[in-house]
Amino acid sequence: MTITALAGASAPAAGPGIAPGIYPSLPIDVYHADRWSLSSSGARKLLAPSCPALFRYEQDHPQPPKRTFDMGNAAHRLVLGDGPDLVAVEADDWRTKAAREERDAIRADGGVPLLAAEYDQVQAMADAIRRHPVASALFAPDSGRPEVSVFWTDGPTGITRRARFDWLPHPRSGRLIIGDYKTCRSAEPSALARAVDEYGYHCQDDWYRAAARAAGLADDPAMVFVCQEKTAPYLVTVVELDATARRIGAARNRRAIDLFARCTETGHWPGYSDDITYLSLPVWAERRDEEEYL
Repeated sequence: MTITALAGASAPAAGPGIAPGIYPSLPIDVYHADRWSLSSSGARKLLAPSCPALFRYEQDHPQPPKRTFDMGNAAHRLVLGDGPDLVAVEADDWRTKAAREERDAIRADGGVPLLAAEYDQVQAMADAIRRHPVASALFAPDSGRPEVSVFWTDGPTGITRRARFDWLPHPRSGRLIIGDYKTCRSAEPSALARAVDEYGYHCQDDWYRAAARAAGLADDPAMVFVCQEKTAPYLVTVVELDATARRIGAARNRRAIDLFARCTETGHWPGYSDDITYLSLPVWAERRDEEEYL
């Protein structure tokens, strides 16, 4: 199965859920609306510190886009060349009625409203990506295509899994390198290591490489994260996770997939615990109060 073979696939097949395959032009809302398949972000939501009940509720009650996501979406649009239109609003903030009405109208038309200063900011972020020697090569306009969706069947459970690549390179000689763009508070490596743990990027790494293998795109794909700070000078760090992080991500994914399959089969989506939970004080509080009171 190749991108070329399904270049015209832009709509899901008939039946419940989207059929396994590669969809280069699948609308983002159609991708997210598929409730019969499991995504990487959904898998992470199934596991602690979240739980299946929260996953199920969020799937059944999708929330409107948050203002906090506008900058990230805008940066993705400029860096990857795909996504909603960016519209600058000539205002210093959203406090005036006129600015809010213009913002709401832009959102209603499917665009991303940005204050004039924010619009200039994301332009500068995209320029910084283009100046970075590695990031610019990974996202070179003629080297691939953005927002490619892949659906595939998980062998052990039979559930459908899905992934949406930020950027999928065109087939060529050499190893397939999948690049994923992240905006962040800090692109300093130790801060990024904490972000990998906090947001589960090691799980996404394994998930997307599994998608590439399942779709027949590569037997041994690599994945790198292009991480960019949201404040000037918009520094960029490109990272590849080590083998231990990838193994942990794979193990977490397998547990989430099995849990999703079991919950789907039984119709039971448990909360944090169905039993009485035995608790201790946090270690730091226990040590503090033992010294003072015991």
